[in-house]
Amino acid sequence: MSGSSATTSRAPADDAGRRARRAKTVRTVGTYLLILAVLVVMLFPFYWMILTSLRTQVDNVSRVPVWIFTPTLENYQNVIARNNFLEFTWNSFVIAALSTGIGLLLGLPAAYSIARFKQEGLALAILVARLTPYITYLVPWYLAFRALGLIDTYVALTLTHLIVGMPLIIWIMISFFENVPQELEESAFVDGASRIGAFVRIILPLSTPGIVAASILAFIFSWNQFLFSLVLSGPNTRPVPVAVFNFISYGQIDFGGLGAAAVLITLPVVVLTLVIQRWIVTGLTMGAVKG
Repeated sequence: MSGSSATTSRAPADDAGRRARRAKTVRTVGTYLLILAVLVVMLFPFYWMILTSLRTQVDNVSRVPVWIFTPTLENYQNVIARNNFLEFTWNSFVIAALSTGIGLLLGLPAAYSIARFKQEGLALAILVARLTPYITYLVPWYLAFRALGLIDTYVALTLTHLIVGMPLIIWIMISFFENVPQELEESAFVDGASRIGAFVRIILPLSTPGIVAASILAFIFSWNQFLFSLVLSGPNTRPVPVAVFNFISYGQIDFGGLGAAAVLITLPVVVLTLVIQRWIVTGLTMGAVKG
């Protein structure tokens, strides 16, 4: 009797265990399926972009999507050799690097000031400037730069791209500077350091992950900026997002050239992000956690 009762008591327990394992398996499979669906939605445009860059114009304009074809690099050759794409890439790099560097030079002290002296009004003004549609700034910028003769110069494009990058840098770094204990600065003051000295020697080194993350994000936003570059650039300073329009004409769209140009525009950003993704993730997560 005791054996049969023990067996009977174990049976419900075994059933409960099997149900729990099945439920866990279903949740795991569902999670992976959801991740797969999200990845498909996110990555399919890039996959199609690469296919477009490797197909001929005949295949690209076919009414029925062409999935099986002989790849060609002619589109890439045309983009690089016939459209000065390397020059456009250099322009984008110079503008993004200058705007990011100046954004760090001005934005880091501003973020430190907001964090240490609780300047909520200034922080709100910067946020409003970041959220304001870029078209709002375009006409005043254009009139001012035309009057100063700065259209089609790195100066004009760098200054306008600061509107994109510097508020981003400031808002990322505010939380970082708030997390640095003030006791460290006070110790530096006791040792005779000035506020600027403490900022340079103590605050900035401790905030390196955030600075790297903010720099990369500001660089990427500047690299992808289109509106300001479309109006304020010219033959000497045209960046790659604007140069893509060379493949669009009134009568025809060069889909293969567009795809190849899009791949070449995206590739540096993707490679840069993959190389330093650890810094970006670390920087953003550290800045979101209070110390």
